[in-house]
Amino acid sequence: MRPIPVASLPALAALCFCVWAGGAPAAGRPNIVFAMVDDLGKEWVSCYGAEGIETPNIDALAAGGMRFDNAWSMPQCTPTRATLLTGQYPFRHGWVNHWDVPRWGRGCHFDPEQNPSVARVLKGAGYRTCIAGKWQINDFRLQPEVLGELGFDEFTVWTGYEGGNPPSGERYWDPYLFTEGGSKTYRGEFGPDLCNAFILDFIGRQKPGEPFFVYYPMILTHGPLTTTPHRRDAPKAEQFRAMVEYMDILMGRLVGKLDETGLREETIVIWTTDNGTGGFSNLLNGRRVRGAKGKTLENGVCEPFVVNGPGTVPAGVTTDALVDFTDLLPTFAELAGAALPGGHAIDGRSFAPLITGRAEDGPREWIMAMGGGPGTYDRDGRVINVHRYRDRVIRDKRYKLYVETDRSSAKLVDLHEDPDELVDRLDDPALAGVRARLEAVERAFPAEDASPRYTRLAAQPWDVEQKNPGRREGLRGLPSNGRTGRK
Repeated sequence: MRPIPVASLPALAALCFCVWAGGAPAAGRPNIVFAMVDDLGKEWVSCYGAEGIETPNIDALAAGGMRFDNAWSMPQCTPTRATLLTGQYPFRHGWVNHWDVPRWGRGCHFDPEQNPSVARVLKGAGYRTCIAGKWQINDFRLQPEVLGELGFDEFTVWTGYEGGNPPSGERYWDPYLFTEGGSKTYRGEFGPDLCNAFILDFIGRQKPGEPFFVYYPMILTHGPLTTTPHRRDAPKAEQFRAMVEYMDILMGRLVGKLDETGLREETIVIWTTDNGTGGFSNLLNGRRVRGAKGKTLENGVCEPFVVNGPGTVPAGVTTDALVDFTDLLPTFAELAGAALPGGHAIDGRSFAPLITGRAEDGPREWIMAMGGGPGTYDRDGRVINVHRYRDRVIRDKRYKLYVETDRSSAKLVDLHEDPDELVDRLDDPALAGVRARLEAVERAFPAEDASPRYTRLAAQPWDVEQKNPGRREGLRGLPSNGRTGRK
């Protein structure tokens, strides 16, 4: 891929506040399947060089499509999921910290009245829409209609643990799932199987030429460790490996269904993960890599990212194009010929021309990641972020800048020469221009991060019982208390 030319500082800074109005649709308006694994880094994916593990179905998607080396999520679950739904950075949509809505409550929720939604964008363009997997940012006891309000026609989801309802904590064996018929435990079943079967059924009912969107936030491979249907006797030490293998098996079933129905060549499949692995290590191209979920190290935010679409997406391509999760909504909108949601600033940039072979590189010269850790609430009980300005990282294709909560630059690394990010080059005179360019990007961000926007729901018993998981109760509006380090 050809390198992106260096832009002027004003152009760099302006990128983060663009409002894109939509582009020409790709020919044929492809079906879009977006599959996102829960907690898995490149060190567990064999097409990226992971050792001692085989992911043949993901490898086949990469071999027949486009593999990205520089695709960034946010560091943890909630910031990533809200970012891909909205096309906005956490500092804009407000879900900077993790907030487990069904467990912690306090009236907080992902509000369809105040947030854009990628499913609603595609549904408005005539797509049938489906979700199956993990949700966690609404409580379906209080909002049973919310997935429909966000644009999903059909759904089977694990809501996350619901405060005061112990059976709801189960996502694997005997899972507790929410469907159009309500929530219940499915005895003797394996939750990932049920979600996968739901998607296969949805695909099987679609007709050629009538586009659809599948959002597949996979339940695997997040803890707790578990046995899987293909390795019911796996010892504890082998269970995470088995979970990765079974995730790959489920992706194989999905692609097989597309082949079976004759929809494969009408469909673009994107497979990725929401953040790095949580607490396990593996060899990656001879290097021992430990998962860095919740951290802004590359093994926390630089995710495996594969795009496949026979006849549409160039095959056998590895790209160093810069992509982050804000780019998903505008990319899907361009593929669908859909207008972007009015009244909302969209931070993302469409990379549809790249994955459809109409461009040799993506539109970005930098990407950004931030967020993670539990949120908190103010004296009135409203959920807010822990810091006024959260630490973050910004990178181009080679260099990465760490920024602290006081907006000072903390570290600059050369990712080509120092993939473990051990050598600080911040004060290296040879990189003064690089530092200036990346700091110019940071200066264009708002001085204070937003907190989640929502109309508060009624108080519930579990709101009272839950101890505040945050660190700054009642301190909104005061400077952040100390430096965060590289989290």
